[in-house]
Amino acid sequence: MTYEKFSADNAAMLLIDHQVGTMSWVQSIPLDEMKRNATMLAKVAKIYALPVVLTSSMEEFAQGPLMSELGEILPDAFAARIKRAGIVNAMEDEDFAAAVRATGRKKLILAGVTNDVCTVFPALSLVRAGYEVQVVADAGGSPSRIGDDMALRRMERAGVTLTSTNQLVAELVGNWTTPEGSQVVQVVMEALQP
Repeated sequence: MTYEKFSADNAAMLLIDHQVGTMSWVQSIPLDEMKRNATMLAKVAKIYALPVVLTSSMEEFAQGPLMSELGEILPDAFAARIKRAGIVNAMEDEDFAAAVRATGRKKLILAGVTNDVCTVFPALSLVRAGYEVQVVADAGGSPSRIGDDMALRRMERAGVTLTSTNQLVAELVGNWTTPEGSQVVQVVMEALQP
């Protein structure tokens, strides 16, 4: 099987449940690092004009609103976010599934909070539906390291490609000297400042 790299021309990004309350449950990765990575993904998606689908679950309850940074970076996607009423697997929410299909893309970049609930189930559903899925493992996390590890293993066994924020960004860029690549360099440098 030949691998066709993910690019601005063939990929879409799904950011699932990066909500203030839900993020506070994550213990497997430092909160600041996870938040920085999710924000970097959003900024890169904006630079490359990738189709982006945002979703949240039960915003009015313990899980709270999506990170405000996502609204600042991707105002249109934020306004159009799919507000799920408690469906765990986002792909079982017909509005979310329809939004994913509407991207017209078969290569999907997925990051969610938490990996062991918000990410694993839609990733498995998407692979079964014939999508090629890269899960950005460090733009999410889980309440425990073992929970995170089990979710990542389960996804990988099912055919999901696991990646990191920096690795995914470099794949999309391909060449740092292009106009977009130069913008992404600035995003990466800002994100990695101590």
